[in-house]
Amino acid sequence: MTPHDVYIPHLHKDKKLKTIIPGPLEVLPVRRNIALKLIGSIMSQQLSVKVAAVIYKRFLQLYGGKEPKPQQILDTPPETLRAIGLSNAKVSYVHNVARFVIAEKLTDAKLHKLGNDEVIAYLTQIKGVGRWTVEMLLMFYLGREDVFACDDLGLQQAMNKLYKLDTADKKAYRAKLMKLSEKWAPYRTHACRYLWAWKDAVPVT
Repeated sequence: MTPHDVYIPHLHKDKKLKTIIPGPLEVLPVRRNIALKLIGSIMSQQLSVKVAAVIYKRFLQLYGGKEPKPQQILDTPPETLRAIGLSNAKVSYVHNVARFVIAEKLTDAKLHKLGNDEVIAYLTQIKGVGRWTVEMLLMFYLGREDVFACDDLGLQQAMNKLYKLDTADKKAYRAKLMKLSEKWAPYRTHACRYLWAWKDAVPVT
Protein backbone atom coordinates (compact mmCIF):
# COMPACT_ATOMS: atom_id res chain seq x y z
CA MET A 1 0.00 0.00 0.00
CA THR A 2 1.38 3.42 -1.01
CA PRO A 3 0.44 6.98 0.02
CA HIS A 4 -1.57 7.02 -3.22
CA ASP A 5 -3.84 4.19 -2.05
CA VAL A 6 -6.92 4.24 0.12
CA TYR A 7 -8.16 1.27 2.16
CA ILE A 8 -11.66 1.36 3.67
CA PRO A 9 -12.19 -1.39 6.30
CA HIS A 10 -15.79 -0.14 6.76
CA LEU A 11 -16.80 -1.55 3.35
CA HIS A 12 -15.83 -5.07 4.44
CA LYS A 13 -18.85 -5.08 6.77
CA ASP A 14 -20.99 -5.70 3.68
CA LYS A 15 -20.38 -9.44 3.21
CA LYS A 16 -21.35 -9.42 -0.48
CA LEU A 17 -19.31 -6.32 -1.35
CA LYS A 18 -16.36 -7.72 0.59
CA THR A 19 -16.09 -10.61 -1.92
CA ILE A 20 -15.27 -8.23 -4.80
CA ILE A 21 -12.75 -6.00 -2.98
CA PRO A 22 -9.30 -7.06 -4.26
CA GLY A 23 -7.32 -4.48 -2.27
CA PRO A 24 -6.83 -0.73 -1.77
CA LEU A 25 -8.06 1.79 -4.34
CA GLU A 26 -5.92 4.47 -5.91
CA VAL A 27 -6.69 7.86 -4.40
CA LEU A 28 -8.48 10.14 -6.86
CA PRO A 29 -6.79 13.54 -7.04
CA VAL A 30 -8.91 16.65 -6.62
CA ARG A 31 -8.85 18.34 -10.03
CA ARG A 32 -8.70 21.96 -11.08
CA ASN A 33 -10.85 23.89 -13.55
CA ILE A 34 -13.99 21.98 -12.56
CA ALA A 35 -16.20 23.95 -14.97
CA LEU A 36 -14.20 22.65 -17.93
CA LYS A 37 -14.45 19.10 -16.55
CA LEU A 38 -18.24 19.57 -16.55
CA ILE A 39 -18.07 20.44 -20.24
CA GLY A 40 -15.96 17.31 -20.81
CA SER A 41 -18.59 15.22 -18.99
CA ILE A 42 -21.33 16.59 -21.25
CA MET A 43 -19.28 15.74 -24.33
CA SER A 44 -18.84 12.16 -23.11
CA GLN A 45 -22.55 11.48 -22.48
CA GLN A 46 -23.76 8.35 -24.32
CA LEU A 47 -20.31 7.75 -25.84
CA SER A 48 -17.68 5.13 -25.17
CA VAL A 49 -14.67 6.26 -23.14
CA LYS A 50 -12.47 5.94 -26.23
CA VAL A 51 -14.68 8.07 -28.52
CA ALA A 52 -15.19 10.66 -25.76
CA ALA A 53 -11.41 10.98 -25.31
CA VAL A 54 -10.94 11.58 -29.05
CA ILE A 55 -13.61 14.30 -29.13
CA TYR A 56 -12.23 16.02 -26.03
CA LYS A 57 -8.73 16.01 -27.54
CA ARG A 58 -10.11 17.62 -30.71
CA PHE A 59 -11.87 20.18 -28.50
CA LEU A 60 -8.62 21.17 -26.78
CA GLN A 61 -6.86 21.36 -30.17
CA LEU A 62 -9.27 24.17 -31.11
CA TYR A 63 -7.48 26.22 -28.44
CA GLY A 64 -3.89 25.18 -29.16
CA GLY A 65 -4.07 22.14 -26.90
CA LYS A 66 -4.69 24.31 -23.81
CA GLU A 67 -7.73 24.47 -21.55
CA PRO A 68 -9.90 27.33 -22.83
CA LYS A 69 -11.52 30.06 -20.77
CA PRO A 70 -15.35 30.11 -20.71
CA GLN A 71 -15.45 33.22 -22.92
CA GLN A 72 -13.27 31.49 -25.54
CA ILE A 73 -15.76 28.61 -25.62
CA LEU A 74 -18.69 31.02 -25.99
CA ASP A 75 -16.86 32.77 -28.83
CA THR A 76 -16.41 29.46 -30.67
CA PRO A 77 -19.05 29.20 -33.44
CA PRO A 78 -21.48 26.26 -33.15
CA GLU A 79 -20.37 24.90 -36.53
CA THR A 80 -16.77 24.68 -35.29
CA LEU A 81 -17.88 22.61 -32.30
CA ARG A 82 -20.09 20.44 -34.50
CA ALA A 83 -17.08 19.76 -36.74
CA ILE A 84 -15.23 17.99 -33.88
CA GLY A 85 -18.11 15.51 -33.52
CA LEU A 86 -20.58 17.18 -31.16
CA SER A 87 -24.33 17.01 -31.79
CA ASN A 88 -26.40 20.20 -32.01
CA ALA A 89 -27.75 19.52 -28.51
CA LYS A 90 -24.30 19.06 -27.01
CA VAL A 91 -23.02 22.24 -28.67
CA SER A 92 -25.89 24.08 -27.02
CA TYR A 93 -25.20 22.47 -23.62
CA VAL A 94 -21.47 23.28 -23.81
CA HIS A 95 -22.30 26.93 -24.48
CA ASN A 96 -24.86 26.83 -21.63
CA VAL A 97 -22.16 25.76 -19.17
CA ALA A 98 -19.72 28.44 -20.36
CA ARG A 99 -22.46 31.08 -20.07
CA PHE A 100 -23.38 29.89 -16.54
CA VAL A 101 -19.74 29.95 -15.37
CA ILE A 102 -19.37 33.57 -16.54
CA ALA A 103 -22.73 34.73 -15.16
CA GLU A 104 -22.18 33.06 -11.77
CA LYS A 105 -18.45 33.85 -11.58
CA LEU A 106 -18.09 30.16 -10.84
CA THR A 107 -14.77 29.05 -9.35
CA ASP A 108 -13.41 25.77 -8.03
CA ALA A 109 -13.32 27.33 -4.56
CA LYS A 110 -17.05 28.11 -4.73
CA LEU A 111 -17.89 24.47 -5.54
CA HIS A 112 -15.58 23.14 -2.81
CA LYS A 113 -17.53 25.13 -0.22
CA LEU A 114 -20.83 23.47 -1.18
CA GLY A 115 -22.13 20.12 0.08
CA ASN A 116 -22.88 17.31 -2.39
CA ASP A 117 -26.62 18.01 -2.62
CA GLU A 118 -25.94 21.73 -2.95
CA VAL A 119 -23.54 21.14 -5.88
CA ILE A 120 -26.15 18.92 -7.58
CA ALA A 121 -28.93 21.48 -7.11
CA TYR A 122 -26.68 24.33 -8.26
CA LEU A 123 -25.28 22.76 -11.43
CA THR A 124 -28.42 20.97 -12.62
CA GLN A 125 -29.92 24.43 -13.16
CA ILE A 126 -27.90 24.39 -16.39
CA LYS A 127 -29.86 22.98 -19.33
CA GLY A 128 -28.10 19.80 -20.45
CA VAL A 129 -26.56 19.03 -17.04
CA GLY A 130 -28.30 16.16 -15.26
CA ARG A 131 -27.86 14.64 -11.83
CA TRP A 132 -25.64 11.78 -13.10
CA THR A 133 -23.22 14.22 -14.78
CA VAL A 134 -22.81 16.17 -11.53
CA GLU A 135 -22.41 12.97 -9.50
CA MET A 136 -19.49 11.94 -11.75
CA LEU A 137 -18.01 15.41 -11.22
CA LEU A 138 -18.34 15.07 -7.44
CA MET A 139 -16.69 11.65 -7.46
CA PHE A 140 -13.90 12.03 -9.97
CA TYR A 141 -13.03 15.74 -9.87
CA LEU A 142 -14.15 17.17 -6.52
CA GLY A 143 -12.87 14.18 -4.54
CA ARG A 144 -16.11 13.55 -2.63
CA GLU A 145 -16.06 10.16 -0.89
CA ASP A 146 -19.77 9.65 -0.22
CA VAL A 147 -21.58 9.80 -3.57
CA PHE A 148 -23.89 7.05 -4.88
CA ALA A 149 -24.87 7.34 -8.55
CA CYS A 150 -28.14 5.43 -8.28
CA ASP A 151 -29.08 5.91 -11.95
CA ASP A 152 -25.78 4.69 -13.39
CA LEU A 153 -26.51 1.67 -15.59
CA GLY A 154 -23.14 -0.02 -15.02
CA LEU A 155 -23.55 0.30 -11.27
CA GLN A 156 -27.07 -1.10 -11.43
CA GLN A 157 -25.88 -4.08 -13.52
CA ALA A 158 -23.10 -4.84 -11.03
CA MET A 159 -25.45 -4.59 -8.02
CA ASN A 160 -28.12 -6.70 -9.75
CA LYS A 161 -25.58 -9.49 -10.20
CA LEU A 162 -23.90 -9.22 -6.80
CA TYR A 163 -27.08 -8.88 -4.72
CA LYS A 164 -29.45 -10.89 -7.02
CA LEU A 165 -31.89 -7.97 -7.27
CA ASP A 166 -35.38 -8.09 -8.75
CA THR A 167 -35.84 -5.15 -11.14
CA ALA A 168 -39.52 -5.70 -12.01
CA ASP A 169 -40.95 -3.01 -9.72
CA LYS A 170 -38.93 0.11 -10.57
CA LYS A 171 -39.88 2.04 -7.42
CA ALA A 172 -39.12 -0.87 -5.08
CA TYR A 173 -35.92 -1.59 -7.00
CA ARG A 174 -34.64 1.97 -6.64
CA ALA A 175 -35.47 1.93 -2.92
CA LYS A 176 -33.49 -1.31 -2.56
CA LEU A 177 -30.46 0.22 -4.31
CA MET A 178 -30.57 3.21 -1.97
CA LYS A 179 -30.95 0.97 1.11
CA LEU A 180 -27.98 -1.19 0.10
CA SER A 181 -25.85 1.92 -0.48
CA GLU A 182 -26.65 3.30 2.99
CA LYS A 183 -24.50 0.53 4.48
CA TRP A 184 -21.47 1.94 2.67
CA ALA A 185 -21.83 5.55 3.91
CA PRO A 186 -19.73 7.66 4.30
CA TYR A 187 -17.63 5.88 1.63
CA ARG A 188 -20.17 5.25 -1.13
CA THR A 189 -17.89 6.62 -3.87
CA HIS A 190 -15.32 3.91 -3.07
CA ALA A 191 -18.01 1.19 -3.11
CA CYS A 192 -19.15 2.42 -6.54
CA ARG A 193 -15.58 2.25 -7.85
CA TYR A 194 -15.21 -1.34 -6.64
CA LEU A 195 -18.51 -2.30 -8.29
CA TRP A 196 -17.56 -0.67 -11.61
CA ALA A 197 -14.16 -2.37 -11.59
CA TRP A 198 -15.74 -5.75 -10.82
CA LYS A 199 -18.29 -5.31 -13.60
CA ASP A 200 -15.55 -4.45 -16.09
CA ALA A 201 -13.46 -7.44 -15.02
CA VAL A 202 -16.41 -9.87 -14.99
CA PRO A 203 -18.75 -9.03 -17.90
CA VAL A 204 -22.33 -8.69 -16.70
CA THR A 205 -24.97 -10.11 -19.02
